[in-house]
Amino acid sequence: MDKLMIEGGIALRGHIPISGAKNAALPLLAASLIAPGEHTLVNVPRLRDIRTMQRLLEHMGAESQQDEHFHIDTSRIHTPEAPYELVKTMRASVLVLGPLVARFQHAKVSLPGGCAIGARPINLHLEGLERMGAEIQLQHGYVMAKAKRLQGTTITFDQITVTGTENLMMAASLADGVTVLENAAREPEVIALAEYLNEMGAHIRGAGTPQITIEGVPNLSPGTHTVIPDRIETGTYMIAAAITGGHLTLSPCHPEHLEAVISKLEGTGATICVNDGTLEIQAASAIRSVDVKTWPFPGFPTDMQAQFMSLMALGDGVSLITEQIFENRFMHVLELRRLGADINLDGRTAVVRGVESLSGAPVMATDLRASASLVLAGLAADGLTEIRRIYHLDRGYETIEQKLTAVGARIWRERDQD
Repeated sequence: MDKLMIEGGIALRGHIPISGAKNAALPLLAASLIAPGEHTLVNVPRLRDIRTMQRLLEHMGAESQQDEHFHIDTSRIHTPEAPYELVKTMRASVLVLGPLVARFQHAKVSLPGGCAIGARPINLHLEGLERMGAEIQLQHGYVMAKAKRLQGTTITFDQITVTGTENLMMAASLADGVTVLENAAREPEVIALAEYLNEMGAHIRGAGTPQITIEGVPNLSPGTHTVIPDRIETGTYMIAAAITGGHLTLSPCHPEHLEAVISKLEGTGATICVNDGTLEIQAASAIRSVDVKTWPFPGFPTDMQAQFMSLMALGDGVSLITEQIFENRFMHVLELRRLGADINLDGRTAVVRGVESLSGAPVMATDLRASASLVLAGLAADGLTEIRRIYHLDRGYETIEQKLTAVGARIWRERDQD
């Protein structure tokens, strides 16, 4: 098992290239199941979660190869089943459920795993499929679903769910009739999936709004699609500039996907310029404390909460960071305290009192975005920071130490002997 070593205190300067979005690529890979044939995806990041989805699709009978692009042929799917061994490490695996039921009329999918950041039940996925006529049973930790052909209907989500919206949008693409998803997720990744489904022949309107309408078609055809830049990776490196007193340019990116993050960073005093798919961020001489509440898109993303907390640990004042999406997403707090942060929890709100400096220490990552928050804190801390369990980090950040090294960071990977 690897660990990251960071000698902090260096202002980062230069350009960091942004990879394709993991959270866009995963549903696009799942969508390949719905249209038999060879799909080509451009700008797919090389990440552990991508490899897990690739192995899952290959288990079902797909043939795939990732070279300059990602090629996947789903002509010969023979096993519409997602076993526990492959699903347990990644919640996005549940995205194969809708496409499998729509194409094969039945599926067996293990209940998902992933980061331990709180309860993320898939009941909204299952209720939606039942409303579309599927028969759902839970047996021995598996979802067993079957339907002769899904039927269009109106589905109102009790709460906003990104993967639920994506799963049912894919399923409805081959349903008989019109499906309307109310209170749908508006994330850019949802829009990207709808665009690819439409390129394959689906009839989807309203993606990016709370109401998505899908007119089912008899079949879809494979195609080629480019994965959008990763907005969370972009936001993470924006904070890397701000927390180290640095100056970075980041591209390619879609600044409109980051408006809430940009607004909050400008509130801390950072200067941000947007120019033709490039973000330029110049750190402030002093970091002002601001309050943050996470919310579904277009609000401040929960996937940026931990990283922003690292920045606020060095703020001039008190910041209130409220987590409104997941109930257990403050596990990084104890580790940030080990680096000298002054953070206290009050329910779903973290009270962050800025300190003059952080100091390096051994810490342990608990989930993907918590890992990123520790890297950011380590970049700003005095002395040496050692981050263990970085396999979480490898799920969502492509070649992070190489990218940071290229802009001046002293960061390297070692084998953890413990």
